[in-house]
Order: sequence, then C-alpha cells, then structure tokens
Amino acid sequence: MDLSLARIERAAGVIDPVFVNSPQYVDEQLCGALGRRVVVKVETANPLRSFKGRGTGFRIGELTDARQVVCVSTGNFGQGVAYAARARGMAADVFTPAGVSPTKLDRIRSLGATVIEAGADVTEARQAALAHVAGDAGRVYIEDGLDPEVAEGAGTIGVELLRAHRPDTIVIPVGDGALITGVARWVKEHAPETRIVGVCATGAPSMLHSWRAGRPQPTARADTIAEGINVNDPIAASVTRMHRLVDDIVLVDDEAMLAAMRLAATTLGLLLEPAGAAGLAAIATHGLPGDLLATILTGGNLRADHLRALLTPTPAYD
Repeated sequence: MDLSLARIERAAGVIDPVFVNSPQYVDEQLCGALGRRVVVKVETANPLRSFKGRGTGFRIGELTDARQVVCVSTGNFGQGVAYAARARGMAADVFTPAGVSPTKLDRIRSLGATVIEAGADVTEARQAALAHVAGDAGRVYIEDGLDPEVAEGAGTIGVELLRAHRPDTIVIPVGDGALITGVARWVKEHAPETRIVGVCATGAPSMLHSWRAGRPQPTARADTIAEGINVNDPIAASVTRMHRLVDDIVLVDDEAMLAAMRLAATTLGLLLEPAGAAGLAAIATHGLPGDLLATILTGGNLRADHLRALLTPTPAYD
C-alpha cells in the first residue's frame, strides 16, 4: 500500500488551516427526510468550495525545486492546484477538456492559473498536459488519483470524522479515487468495522467496473451532469488502492443527484453541485447498511443550469 498513515497524519498539520476541521454534524430534518441517521461532513465552506484544497495543498507543499505545476481538471482540482501554487509563489497551468463549466474556469483563472483547453475529453487533455511538461525539469505534472500525496491530503477528512463519530458506513463520491482511498486508508486502520461505500454516476460507471475487476476498465465516454465524478479512463494506481480498501460501490443517476441537491438546499441550507450531493443520493436510493451513516459533501461549484433546476422543481425531483 503506497498510501502512508504517517503522511496522512502529517498532512493534517500542514494543510492550509482554511481547509481543515470542516463542519460535521447530524441534521435532524435531513435525517427525517432520509429515514436514516446521517453525519454530513461539509467540504464546501472554504475558498474553493470543495475538498480539493487538502490534497493539492499537501502535494504541492512537498515540492522543492519546481517553478511551475501542471494538471488536468474539470474544475475543482484545478482550483486546488491554482490556490496551492499561488500560495507558494509558483505558476500553474491547468489543462481542461472542452465543455467544462465556465464558472469553474473563471474561478481557476481568478486564482492566478492559466487555463488551457485541450481535447474533447480528459484523456486528450492529459496527453496535452504531459507533452507540455516533457523535457522541462522545472515543470511538475500533478495528477488527481495518481499521486499518493493527493490522496493522503484528502485522507485528513477521515482523521477528522473519526474524532467525533464511528459511522457504520461512510458514503463517498468517486471521481479519480483520491478522496475515497485516502479516507479509507485511515478509517480501515482506526475503525476497521466501518464500511466504505463509493458512489459513481450511472452514466459514468467505469470506476465501479474497474473496482470490481481490480484493473482499469475504460469506457468510450461518460455521460452525466456530475463533472466531479465524470470518469471514463481510470488510473491504474487508484484502482489498485480502491480494490484493497473499498467495500462496495453503488450507482446513482442524474435525477437522484438533482433530488439530493434540492434536499440539501431545503434541509441543510447548502448549495451542492451534483457530485457533491452524490453521497446523499446514494443514501436516499440504496439500502446501505448500518445505524449511523456518514457522507462527505464534496463540492458546491454549481453550473447555472444546475441552479435553475433547483429553483424550478419538477414532479420527478420533488
């Protein structure tokens, strides 16, 4: 296992304080609506509106000789890289595929990074980014789901969660796998009876199939409104970690995530993006085991059309 418990513990002390010790609590109205006892871990109350500042801050903080960092992102990871690079006086180039939320791209630029649109999907954007760093020792490529430090930084969420709660099941959205593997690494060591359940979008099931097979199972394309879990080309290292650490993965469709976004708005007073509400959607639609569940509300960077959907209820989502 290449994820280190010692580094997760160290990350908890070196990540920018604005990202750590995020709120975690039981909301009675939410529990009543779900018919379950649920702890929510709110990762949206920070400058990035997501958990990504943890892993990117730890990864970039470990660099010594780099003058520029390069990554591929559909939004939130790029913001984390831009924020951490700026804090350390480094330049950042963020490669994105076509069709990424303009709001997220504007936020990346506002943090001082250069946004480079390259390719129709993440795979093509990754190829462009790797070509960009080739032959330049001063440029460092950082990949969500690949670099252990990114997962270890995200694993600090597990450290915080277990300080106050012992959930029977923790429900975690699955993008490239850094979040779920980092949290699972800590939890499986300190609360081995707790189940780790991942959530993928029905329209982007490649991480589910890869976890089952124990090796990457790419798909031709992914089709979901949830950009944060829109994965069609899994990273082998992340799949290997997930295969060892994750107990189960379930699917939720776009309608279930929209319903969960509305539920979060009406009960918690929180605006979540679709991927950020995927854990709530899984709890609402799957009979997950345990008396006490926990889920991580991973992001709140909505597209304008998502916000309109929240403000215009339809019978399918009520």
